[in-house]
Amino acid sequence: MEISGYRITTDPADFDLDAIHGFIGRSYWAAGMPKALLAKAIANSLCFGILADSGEQVGFARVITDRATFGYLSDVYVLEQHRGKGLSKWLMTHIMQHPELQGLRRFKLVTADAHSLYAKFGFTAPSRPERIMEIFDPEVYRRRPR
Repeated sequence: MEISGYRITTDPADFDLDAIHGFIGRSYWAAGMPKALLAKAIANSLCFGILADSGEQVGFARVITDRATFGYLSDVYVLEQHRGKGLSKWLMTHIMQHPELQGLRRFKLVTADAHSLYAKFGFTAPSRPERIMEIFDPEVYRRRPR
């Protein structure tokens, strides 16, 4: 599947950190994240960027993974003005078919509003939520020194 006018890349040299931070830094899940911290997260993850033919960064996703047994899908977005074109499904298809993400025992994500998208790719509610524990600190970016 290809979408005319766009391409997907995993090459970090193609990513526009300012554009990615511009979206993620105001998202509901990472509001206030410092750009340097996001840069470090990107450098230590398997990332996917959607670029328009103009070179504009219009979408992004990050997989935190050991590339063998576990993956955590994070920071997924498509800019509002580029939605409705199938880009999120195309991005998810690329992620799910990536060679380094095959055979993972566990692949997780957290979403507030895109359950129907992720369900199309096999994601479900945890089968044993009583076994899942977390430390959740939504104010961490507001307390961190910038």
